[in-house]
Amino acid sequence: MLQLWHCHDARSFRALWALEELGLDYDLRMLPFPPRALRKEYMAENPLGTVPLLIDGDTRMTESAAIPHYLSTVHGGGRLARAPGEAEYGAYLNWLHHGEATLTFPQTLYLRYATLEPEERRQPQVAEDYRKWFLARLRLAEQTLADGREYLLTGGFSNADISVGYAIQLALALRMRDDLPPNCLAWFDRLSARDGFTRAQAAQRAGMEAEGLKPIF
Repeated sequence: MLQLWHCHDARSFRALWALEELGLDYDLRMLPFPPRALRKEYMAENPLGTVPLLIDGDTRMTESAAIPHYLSTVHGGGRLARAPGEAEYGAYLNWLHHGEATLTFPQTLYLRYATLEPEERRQPQVAEDYRKWFLARLRLAEQTLADGREYLLTGGFSNADISVGYAIQLALALRMRDDLPPNCLAWFDRLSARDGFTRAQAAQRAGMEAEGLKPIF
């Protein structure tokens, strides 16, 4: 069975969301955040000490934007993915990586220097700079959604929405709602109403309760 190691609302939510959208069986292993400090034995599973970790037999994956594509193409019959030769294949790949490399990267630095570091090590100006960086990088998604499309790709919901949508989810957790542009907010409202999203959240809550864990945010 597929096994996913996950922390509450961390990047690993992308993998959990994809598992639920695809209707795949999996074993969810919830961890406290940050696991490398609070669950040191996890380092034996993943030397990076990060989440996600997806285990599928001999395959081990730690990149949150790559895991949904792997699940789709290896276990999901291609659902939620796009294939070479399809018109939106390039856009699909671009959004898949855009969500992590362009959007989540500045968010994690904002989170670190605004919240996670001890008080004496926090850097309010650095945090604010990365907050503005993230919001500026939302321009591409905001303009793409301006034509009234339901999802990022005209062909329908895909892993592209999962990858970029998580960045909006994290922004909301970081209390940035008033800063988010309207098309992105309306699009995320559609995403968060999907059965796959709500099932992923329910699985996360159940896993946290079973482990006695508290939310990060």
